[in-house]
Amino acid sequence: MKHLQLYTLVLLIFCSCSDPEKKEQEIPTTYSFEVIDSLDLNILGDPLIVDVSPKADRIVFYDFANREFIITDSSGAILSQFSKKEDTPDSHGFLMESPGFVNEDQLALAGMNGIFIYDLDGNMIKKLAHPESLGGAGFMSFSGKGMETAILHGKQYLLSKSVRTRETFPGEQKFYDSFRALELIDIEEEKFIEIIPFEQGSQFLDGNGYFESDYAPALEASESKLYISLGGELRLNVYDLSPEGAELDTVVMLDLPGFGKLPVTPRAEFAEGTVIIKGGTPAIRNIHVVEGKILVQYYGGIPEEKKKELEALYSSGSEAEAEQLYEKIESEVNQGILILDQKTLEVIGNLDFPEGVNVSGFASGGGFLWMEKAPNREEEEDFLRIYKVQPVGK
Repeated sequence: MKHLQLYTLVLLIFCSCSDPEKKEQEIPTTYSFEVIDSLDLNILGDPLIVDVSPKADRIVFYDFANREFIITDSSGAILSQFSKKEDTPDSHGFLMESPGFVNEDQLALAGMNGIFIYDLDGNMIKKLAHPESLGGAGFMSFSGKGMETAILHGKQYLLSKSVRTRETFPGEQKFYDSFRALELIDIEEEKFIEIIPFEQGSQFLDGNGYFESDYAPALEASESKLYISLGGELRLNVYDLSPEGAELDTVVMLDLPGFGKLPVTPRAEFAEGTVIIKGGTPAIRNIHVVEGKILVQYYGGIPEEKKKELEALYSSGSEAEAEQLYEKIESEVNQGILILDQKTLEVIGNLDFPEGVNVSGFASGGGFLWMEKAPNREEEEDFLRIYKVQPVGK
């Protein structure tokens, strides 16, 4: 259960806001993953690859054991390490969003104490206050999932998960009507614009209650386009981004066999001020855009009866047995990477993770994917191997 905190496709439908269109298409199998190279991070601890710089000259890892950021070059040589766990003015507090490269020399992240930009040695460049004071927050960490950036009209913007309370909570209809998934942040002017509601037809407007992990955003900005999916909802929303906000352009409805349905939770079960994260529910976990391809990482979810079986074992104190069962269940979850053509939004592949890699996720940068080697179950290793991977046509 490494890094768990708190806690193929046969039909494609294109929906334009003004002119819906439907298409049926068999998924071609013309792509595969090819390992181009690898690097080793030689360090004790529990590191996770978080982001790769645009030119792939720098890589940032987060070491959970030491609560430390590690920056390396493209060969894995450590360039710097820093931690902000002390109670200082430049401390981010509870980490709410892993760091992402603003450029080759700066990192941005979100913590309970604000939005922070550091140089690669850990010196604070800028601190931005959250638009609202925070009562609580949740966080799930996956490889390659951190703060996103966008360049609009020549200016640098950040895209961060919105944590505004809007004076409501998931037990009320107002929460779903006023929900916004992201903040579009003008770094220079320190201006926050809340964007991405539950759009018309969203399952999150069906009158039921949902946990934060049910609609956790997976996103990628490329030029002036934003590609985003909300947790367990099988749709890819494509927005036009501008300094004024985001306008919905296209909705791609997805049908993934083996992708479970989100459990129905009555709204009466939600309490104000409580944040609950569930790591085993079905979700689109991350999105990357690489060389004209949109890569959508999906996780089919653990069936409810299996979750109850696991909970019963943990409650009875049978932790070893529960861990074994969890590993077995995880191995049976349908998960992989859907590939769409960025221009046409047509599906061009649906691939399993390469053999021997950590399926929690992957980073991207420099036109490549960067995947962690799966941990050795027989022997604890004192290094983390990263594979440089490329999707190639057969």
